[in-house]
Amino acid sequence: MIYFRAISKTKWMLLAGVVASGILVLPAGAQSPAPAGTTAPAGKPSAAAGAPFRNQPVRIANRAKAFYGLVWGVEALSVKAVESGEIIRFSYHVIDADKAKPLNDKQVDPALIAPEKGVKLVVPSLEQVGMLRQMSTPIEGKSYWMAFSNSGRLVRRGDHVNIVIGQFHADNLVVE
Repeated sequence: MIYFRAISKTKWMLLAGVVASGILVLPAGAQSPAPAGTTAPAGKPSAAAGAPFRNQPVRIANRAKAFYGLVWGVEALSVKAVESGEIIRFSYHVIDADKAKPLNDKQVDPALIAPEKGVKLVVPSLEQVGMLRQMSTPIEGKSYWMAFSNSGRLVRRGDHVNIVIGQFHADNLVVE
C-alpha cells in the first residue's frame, strides 16, 4: 500500500506539472493567426497584418559570380531603380583592373535591355555633365557605375534585364 501511495503522489505531481504547463501554453496558442480563408476579429489585427513580406531579388548564381570575376575582373553586379524609377543604375566592383578595362571604354556605348518589355535603355549624355557613367581607367578595389535613362518608367523593380557593354554581357539581372 505504501508503494501505491508513492506512485499516486508521483502521478499527481506529474499531472499537476502538465496542467500547469498547459495553462501557460494555452494563452500563447490562443493568439495564433487565423487559418487560411478566415478573417481576424474586428478588434484584433491578425499576426499576418504586421509588416509586409518583401520579396528579395534573385541574386546572381555562384557560377555567374565566378565567371564575371575570372573573365571580366568584376564582382557585386547590381541594377537599381533610383530617382523614383526615372534612372536605372548599374554598378560593379573591380577586382582585376586589366580585365575590367572594356567596361569603362569610352568608344563603347552601353545598353540595358529588358527582353520581357522589349525595351533598350541607353546612357544619356547631358550638355554640361557629359555621359552619366564613369569612364576613367578602372582601379582594383573601387566601385563604378553608369546610369540608364528610364523615361516613362518602362523598366521597374523586379524586372529581369541584360547589360551589354561591347563584348561584356550580364544577363538576367534583377532590378532592385
